[in-house]
Amino acid sequence: MQHDLFSSLDSFQAHSVAASALLVRDVAGQYRPAAADEVLLAAQRLLASQVRGSDVMSSPAMVKDFLRARLGNLPHEVFAVVHLDAQNRVVDYVEMFRGTVSQTSVYPREVVRDALLRNSCALVLVHNHPSGATDPSRADEYLTQTLKQAAALVDVRVLDHFIVAGISVQSMAERGLV
Repeated sequence: MQHDLFSSLDSFQAHSVAASALLVRDVAGQYRPAAADEVLLAAQRLLASQVRGSDVMSSPAMVKDFLRARLGNLPHEVFAVVHLDAQNRVVDYVEMFRGTVSQTSVYPREVVRDALLRNSCALVLVHNHPSGATDPSRADEYLTQTLKQAAALVDVRVLDHFIVAGISVQSMAERGLV
């Protein structure tokens, strides 16, 4: 009897692993197991759909999850902006600048121009640190203040600046740096 129980569990486990594989349909209409990058892309799309239209102030965990999935494992720096409407709901997420492993050039003029094009009332700035450290550098602090001043000239507020490093997300506003 014991042998039958264990053999049943083994077959159940093997069946569960096969059944739990995610499948995707190819162009010919055939189903195949999904590759890891396809699963990640689908997860990012799902998180993006949940974030768009959400209130950043009432769902910061969702926004952080989205940013982790989007920027957490990139081998290079990316500077992005989350555009918000007058009720702090997400209008759009835009990756504006791509850099190297240790820095990104950010142009305040382009950030303000993009905010005006999207009719943003507020912005959340975001960039990643491929090094894994979430501590803001002096350059990060200076950039935040420069962008805050530039956006204020056209009545757009900068609410926060997140730094993403792997699974960690640091809010500069929570540290009193915005």
